[in-house]
Amino acid sequence: MLYVVKGPRKIRKKRKFAKIVLFLFFAAALVVIIPLRNIINEYLFQSVPEIYCLKITSTSEKSKDIANALSHFKNSPASEKPKGVQHKCGLKKSCPRGTFAFNMKTGAANVLPPKMCFNGETIMSSSMKNTGEGLNIAVINARTGDVMRTGAFNMWLGDIVSLEPFLEAIEENTVVLIVTFDDGSTKMTDKARGLIAELGSSAINKLAFRDNWVFAGGKGISGKSPFEQHIKNNRSNNKYENWPELLEMEGCLPQKLD
Repeated sequence: MLYVVKGPRKIRKKRKFAKIVLFLFFAAALVVIIPLRNIINEYLFQSVPEIYCLKITSTSEKSKDIANALSHFKNSPASEKPKGVQHKCGLKKSCPRGTFAFNMKTGAANVLPPKMCFNGETIMSSSMKNTGEGLNIAVINARTGDVMRTGAFNMWLGDIVSLEPFLEAIEENTVVLIVTFDDGSTKMTDKARGLIAELGSSAINKLAFRDNWVFAGGKGISGKSPFEQHIKNNRSNNKYENWPELLEMEGCLPQKLD
């Protein structure tokens, strides 16, 4: 039997050929993998919404409302920091002696809670954990400007049995501030409307489902308060589809001096 022994030269040629084949294989794999990776990244990591939209990706109507509300709040003049001299509650001018500065905002849709500032101090806000959906009410001493009590009453799902006693307990010589958040009227009773009307409101009897309303009045006021704004919930005109736009009111309330 004859054995043929391969020489070292032939072995080296085969090894070199195997390396070339292996190199070409990896090169071809890279040509396929790199574009595929880019396609995957583009699909999985599409542009992420800004943080003020809470990264909402749902296309439901409610999500659109929330995104719109937050976007409007972020870009509205009311949310910008005041420039130059800062007056109480962010007013452009100082209030005259014998008056209290105030600024009030309703909630935006059912997302952003309301906020109240009185005499330079925030008295109701989400960070203070004393606001809620429905009616948000602050009772203030008209002589000193001190907050006597606050209350939030859910007018859609909550138990509002305590609303009427809260309104009945409001004393003379007080300032009363009220703002809505989401729905402020569904469970409103005629008696409660009457008690608020006695504080100087002219819009309370027209307040309906998801209307926005902001009001400043007081117990024993003569006539109707000039500090009141009301906007109807009308889907054809709403800012946020199912909710009207946010209302903001500011000014100088007279101090009780006698």
